[in-house]
Amino acid sequence: MEITIIGHAKTPWTRRQDAPHQPSAASDAPGTIEIAAPYRAALASLETFSRLWLIFLFDRSTGFAPLVKPPRGGPKRGVLATRAPNRPSQIGLTCVRLESLDATTGVLQVRGIDLLDQTPILDLKPYLPFVDAWPEAGHGWLEADLAAGIEPRLRKPWQAPKSRPPPDGD
Repeated sequence: MEITIIGHAKTPWTRRQDAPHQPSAASDAPGTIEIAAPYRAALASLETFSRLWLIFLFDRSTGFAPLVKPPRGGPKRGVLATRAPNRPSQIGLTCVRLESLDATTGVLQVRGIDLLDQTPILDLKPYLPFVDAWPEAGHGWLEADLAAGIEPRLRKPWQAPKSRPPPDGD
């Protein structure tokens, strides 16, 4: 089996503790996906979509434990029932908003990214609401917390810079 790295993410985060834990924790965080030259022709028509799935490699995760402690607390859960980065196959999936795409240079500008800088990208797929959205899907073991009004704690390390008024005297 061969897995090919087709590109890399460029983001503001180099350390896992600084990155958001989910895209919704930094929905406006800008990032760039740089696709290697041999794969740029495969970007044709991707600009017609507003959201993309990024399939990536958790390249800085090492090993895994079968049971992990969720960030909001509670009992340990099976790693495959969580979104923990230390996984048996180290493959990740995240959804981003596509802002622009230059197929010639292989540069995609995205928002809502939660990857570390230089994360290897394995594949891109268009997000299709009629295929990818399942509104009736349950929240599994999170149902009890959500029913009790306990919202997930997601770190929000990135905030858009506040605009400053021009200095006096100009």
